[in-house]
Amino acid sequence: MGRLMPTLHVCPLSRLPETVAATGASHVLTLVNVGTPLERPALIDAENHAIIGVSDIAEPRDGHVLPADEHVAGILAFTRAWPRDKPLVIHCYAGISRSTAAAYIAACALAPERDEGAIADALRAASPSATPNPLFVAIADRMLDRDGRMVAAIARIGRGAEAFEGTPFCLALT
Repeated sequence: MGRLMPTLHVCPLSRLPETVAATGASHVLTLVNVGTPLERPALIDAENHAIIGVSDIAEPRDGHVLPADEHVAGILAFTRAWPRDKPLVIHCYAGISRSTAAAYIAACALAPERDEGAIADALRAASPSATPNPLFVAIADRMLDRDGRMVAAIARIGRGAEAFEGTPFCLALT
C-alpha cells in the first residue's frame, strides 16, 4: 500500500464538524476573530487544535487584530508539527480569506520545492472563491524567504468569485 498524500482541507466555520468527519482529519487550525464562539469537533483531540485569534483585515482597524508575524509563526509552527498521516482542516469564519491564506502558506512551507505560482494555481482550481488575505501572504513570503514570489502569485490569481461562504475544498501538498 502506497503512502497517503497529505492533504489540507479548507472550510467555513459552519461546515467544520462535517468536514472533519468526512476527511478523517486529525488536526484543525482555526483562524477567527478573538471572541468568536467556537466548539472543537469531538473527533479532534485538544492538543491537535490550534486557534489563532486574528481579524480578516489587511490594514489596522479599531477593535480588530491585525495579522502579524506571531500569527503567521503560529500557522507555520502548527502545520510543521502536523504529522501528515491524516488530513489537516484549516478554517476561518467564511472559508474564503484567512483559511485560504493559511492553506497557501502551509503548502508553500511544507513543500518548499514547489513553485509558488503552481500552488496558487492549484488553490484557484480547488476554490473559485478563495481570496487569500494579502497581509498573511506578505508576512509569510518574508518569513519563508520567497522574495515576493508568494505575493506575486496570489496577486496574479486575483480576487475569487463573490461568495458569502466558501465551499469546502482540498489542497494537496504535492
